[in-house]
Amino acid sequence: MTRFRSLAVAASGGFVTGAIAMAVLQPRFVLHGNAETARSPAAADLPATLQGDPVEDLRQRHLLLPVEGMTRAALHDSFDELRSGGVRHEAIDILAPRNTPILAVEGGTVAKLFHSEAGGITVYQFDPTNTYAYYYAHLERYAAGLANGDQVTRGQVLGFVGTSGNAPKDTPHLHFAIFKLTSAKQWWHGSPINPYAVFK
Repeated sequence: MTRFRSLAVAASGGFVTGAIAMAVLQPRFVLHGNAETARSPAAADLPATLQGDPVEDLRQRHLLLPVEGMTRAALHDSFDELRSGGVRHEAIDILAPRNTPILAVEGGTVAKLFHSEAGGITVYQFDPTNTYAYYYAHLERYAAGLANGDQVTRGQVLGFVGTSGNAPKDTPHLHFAIFKLTSAKQWWHGSPINPYAVFK
């Protein structure tokens, strides 16, 4: 059973609320990472042991930190912290100056550009194998020309750090989450993975 739930209201008119929606109500903040260059391996290239462990799988990809100019040493593990309603945060918050570029952690596809009351201006990105979704929230704005279905490259600017949604207006930050998709490959639904464990 998957536990990740979106802040999103689906285009069909239905909506899903829950852990992630509540998670951003009272965010904590942290700094984040710098760019590297490395190929994102296809799932078929990985040993079976890594395919069975999402954290190890993602570590092998050497994901970029999603905010330009920050370091792993500045990250804070807030994944298991409780938020409003007693739900887990299931993400990390990365404090940065407003308009700092937000980077694609690896290549993949823009699954959904979405505006929600809680997350504000958000991006859901699928990895190259459609195994994982990366969720970027509270953006100030999108990068010019970014659109649903775009193929993006590792390190490509997706948008800029801001305070959209319910983020405190004097505390710009990126709310970043990772989840493993179900077989249905729904952009709003999957099992949460701790980004801090992946990046450390």
